[in-house]
Parts: sequence; structure tokens; C-alpha cells
Amino acid sequence: MYIIPVIIFGAVLLLVIGIFQYVTYLKNRRGLLKKIETEGEIKAEPGDRSLGARVQNAYLNLTQSLSTLAKPKGEEDISQMRAKFLQAGLSRFRNVLVVFYGSKVFLAILFPVLFIIFKVSLLRPMLLMQLIPVILVLAVVGFYLPDLWLRIRIASRRDQIFRGFPDALDLMVICAEAGMGLDAAINRVGKEMELRNAAVSEEMKLLSLELRAGKPRREALKNLALRTDVEDVQSFSTLLIQTDKFGTSIANAMRVQADSMRVKRTQKVEEIAAKMAVKLIFPTVLFIFPSMFVVLMGPALIRAFRVWRGF
Repeated sequence: MYIIPVIIFGAVLLLVIGIFQYVTYLKNRRGLLKKIETEGEIKAEPGDRSLGARVQNAYLNLTQSLSTLAKPKGEEDISQMRAKFLQAGLSRFRNVLVVFYGSKVFLAILFPVLFIIFKVSLLRPMLLMQLIPVILVLAVVGFYLPDLWLRIRIASRRDQIFRGFPDALDLMVICAEAGMGLDAAINRVGKEMELRNAAVSEEMKLLSLELRAGKPRREALKNLALRTDVEDVQSFSTLLIQTDKFGTSIANAMRVQADSMRVKRTQKVEEIAAKMAVKLIFPTVLFIFPSMFVVLMGPALIRAFRVWRGF
């Protein structure tokens, strides 16, 4: 029953992708390879004919063409979006801004087209006054769906850093007490945390690379706080800046900071556990009590009904 709509949708989608790919190829024939050779993306070799690479290149070209319709013009808005991409861990992708806004426009077009194709294939008529609101709602949903995905990714990464940063601090304390310098300790922690917490490991590696490149420690630590946007990491950066400025013991300061973070993490878990009783009231009233009422009162009601019918 649904084979025909799927076939029609696939054919239309391939046709649209082919048209956009051909138009983009004609416009950027000479500079196409330079544009798709970006960090974090698959570099297309001249002899690469795999289906995955072709689909990725076609989608990249499509989003580059559509991004101009939604990309903000002001530098302030672009800076805010770049800050969000930093917090989401997407800063290593150079074309992430173009792909993001191109995806918003693409989904805003795709959802209404899918709805129209299914309505036509199912042969169910629909009034124009009913069709237009549904198309508008689907377009709005498709346009703001990447924003929702970005918020969820930022929140997930913040939580991952919050849970793993005390362990990273413990490793840094051990490295500092073993006689390693701060830069070497940061590099070592970035390698050791790779399997346990990928987000913390990535941030430590980026911090180590900035320090190796000759960036001042104060500026590198501020960039770390900006990328993570986690309160514990911001306090850690402030602590290291102050210890570096006043010449106090880094190991003792980091040990106190790690203990404080661990206590804060435990308190947050206890807070969630304390709220659990209140949150369970609604499921208990809606699902558990009715079933208990049916089990306990059901036989008595059935017997009373039979006695009533006997009279």
C-alpha cells in the first residue's frame, strides 16, 4: 500500500538533488574540490566514486545553495551561532554554519513535499484551506528542527563535561604531584580521558594545542571556559589564572577544586533523588491507582452487578 508513495518520494528526491548538484557544478566547476576539502569532512579524491561520498558531496552542495536564504546577515547573529557551535563541539567543522542553515531550508521544503506526495498517492482529497495550514506548520517544524537538535546536543555535552571534569581534575592533581608541569599535565589528562569522557578529552586536547601554539595561558583558559559554558570549568579556569598570577601551589588548589566539584555533583544527585517523590505523584495517580482500584474493586463490583441483575 505504501510502496508507491515511497517510490515517488525517492524519485522526486533524487531529481531535486540531481538538479541542484548539476547547477552547482556548473557554477563552481573549478573551485569545487577546494570547497569540499574542509576539516572534519570526507575529502573527495578524483577517483572516488563511492555512493556515500557522492551523497555527502551532493548534500553539501545543496546546503551551500540553500543557506543563502536563511543565513543571517548581521555579524552579531553569526557570532552568537558560532559560539553555540563551539559549545556543541562542532567548531572543527569549517562549513558547519553553511550546512546548518542550508539544512533548515532543506527540511522546511522537504516536510511539506513529503506530505503532498503522500496525500496525492493515497488519493484522499483535502480542501485548500485545510492544506495550507498543514503545509505551513510542517515548514515551520522543519525549519526549527535543527535548532532543537543543536540545543539538545549542547545540553548533552554540558552534562557530559560536568560529570567527567572532577575525574580529570583528579588526574591533573596526580600529574602535578608527580612533578609534571601544568601544560604537560593537561596534555596527559587529554590522552587519558579519551576513553572515559570524549568531551573532556577533546577540550583538554584543544587547550593543550593552544598552549603549544604559544597562546598565553590566561587567554587559552578563557577560551576553554567559553567553549564549554560550564560553571565548574569556568571556576577552574579562574582558579588557574589566579594561581598563575599569584604563584600559589597549583596541586593544592586543584585538589580543593576537585573536592568541591565532587561535592556539588553529589548534591545535584541528591537533589534529583529528592524531587523524584514529587514527580512520581502524577504517574501514580494516573496509572497505578486506577489499576489497583480495578483489581481490588473489580470482583466486588461484578458480584454486586450479578446480584442486582438477579433481582
